[in-house]
Amino acid sequence: MAAQKKLLSPLTILMLVIVIGAIATWLIPAGKYDTLAYADNKSFLYKGAAGETVLPFTQHTIDSLGILIPLERFSSGSIRKPVSVPGTYKKMPSQKQGIIAIFKGPVKGIYDSIDIIFFVILIGAFIQIINESGAMIRGLAVLSYKMKGRESWLIIILTFLFSFGGSSYGMAEEALAFFPVLIPIFIAAGYDLILPVAVIFAGTQLGTLSSFTNPFSTIIASNAAGINWTEGLTERIIMFVITTAISIWYFVRYANKVKKDPTASFVYKTGGEITKPAIPTTVKPAPLETRDKLTLIIFAATFLGMIAGVVFFDWWLLEMSTLFFASSILAAIVLRLPESVFIKQFIEGAQGILPVALIIGVARGVTVMLNEGQISDSIIFYAAQLVSTMPPALFIVLLLCMYMVFTLFISSSSGMAVLTMPIMGSLALLVNVPGREIVNAYLFGMGIMGFMTPTGLILPSLALANVSLKAWWRFIYPLLIMLFIVCAICLVVGIYIK
Repeated sequence: MAAQKKLLSPLTILMLVIVIGAIATWLIPAGKYDTLAYADNKSFLYKGAAGETVLPFTQHTIDSLGILIPLERFSSGSIRKPVSVPGTYKKMPSQKQGIIAIFKGPVKGIYDSIDIIFFVILIGAFIQIINESGAMIRGLAVLSYKMKGRESWLIIILTFLFSFGGSSYGMAEEALAFFPVLIPIFIAAGYDLILPVAVIFAGTQLGTLSSFTNPFSTIIASNAAGINWTEGLTERIIMFVITTAISIWYFVRYANKVKKDPTASFVYKTGGEITKPAIPTTVKPAPLETRDKLTLIIFAATFLGMIAGVVFFDWWLLEMSTLFFASSILAAIVLRLPESVFIKQFIEGAQGILPVALIIGVARGVTVMLNEGQISDSIIFYAAQLVSTMPPALFIVLLLCMYMVFTLFISSSSGMAVLTMPIMGSLALLVNVPGREIVNAYLFGMGIMGFMTPTGLILPSLALANVSLKAWWRFIYPLLIMLFIVCAICLVVGIYIK
């Protein structure tokens, strides 16, 4: 096969996006909405061009500002970030970002995302200790032998579970921990490296698209739009079923094609190598020893504990990082590793995952660039002006497209919600569109573009699986077209259902 020209590395792509963001600050007028933030049970903090003002913590204050959020949403902690005040957009002095700002951007992004970076580094260290024990290879050999002939069910079950995790509680960054686990399984099954990215990353991204109870997107966005988050719940559950089913069909179809003919792999077609299984599936492996079983129990319990902690105990990155650190030490004790060997393996694991961690941090630098250039609010303002006089059906489809564009610049679902929902929620009243469909357009737009935006988790995911962005694009774009059509039809139908 002739060698094909490779795309730029993820870090280089992100630096180019940061440069584009800096150029945008020279082309787009700077501007900002006033914001309202919860201070305490007695006051709001109103921040505008004239400075900060303390306002009474009453429903009258909210109503007078045209914000459609009940007072209790602030006091309960559902709305934690400052929300944009409709009708308050003002042009600001230009904050053009120059060469120095471009170099500062990725560094500030790493500073801002250090908690995620440290979490990923500890995952790498933990996986290295487990892998060096050999227990993972022996365990995968047993699993692969037992799954012989039924590998498609791995794709079906795991895609559903990751999608459900994204839809129910917002599973995202924590899914990165599953790549070292599932990549050998899929390779042993005769698939290529795109499949684990599809199942893990695309699975959670499908959950973002159809979030029915995700507190980081659906609930925050609904509250910011002034509606109950249960409005549109049935529609989102239906979309969860439809989009997950379509995606599973697409993944299984591709997997079977690659298994039958490895040269059909997009990894191979874009200049990659055919990855051969390192684990035989035709020879019955030896039974696992007690130490192997204990090591694998620690491994499984760590991931199950992480999920349980997030779902039931409000864990986040500090608690999850602590769990992986403690599990690394426990695994070393069970494996009876000398202190010097444990430290060596721990550091090697951290070093191995460092490129992925840097990608996460540099991606945050894009948002830093736009915020410091004060053009994030300007993009929202001009977009809202564009669609404000359109018929409802055209309005909602264009809003879907706009949220796809917004996601290129703002990858945080909660940040997007508090920035745009108060504006779009009030706009929906003018064009006679139900508030639930505004929330759905936000979810669908972020969900679709999240499969590709370099400021999200796609580049770290591809780096973990050693898959090029070119191979991923060739694989995913037909699915994205199908998902866009389904989402657009759902939104148009939804605006006529009262």
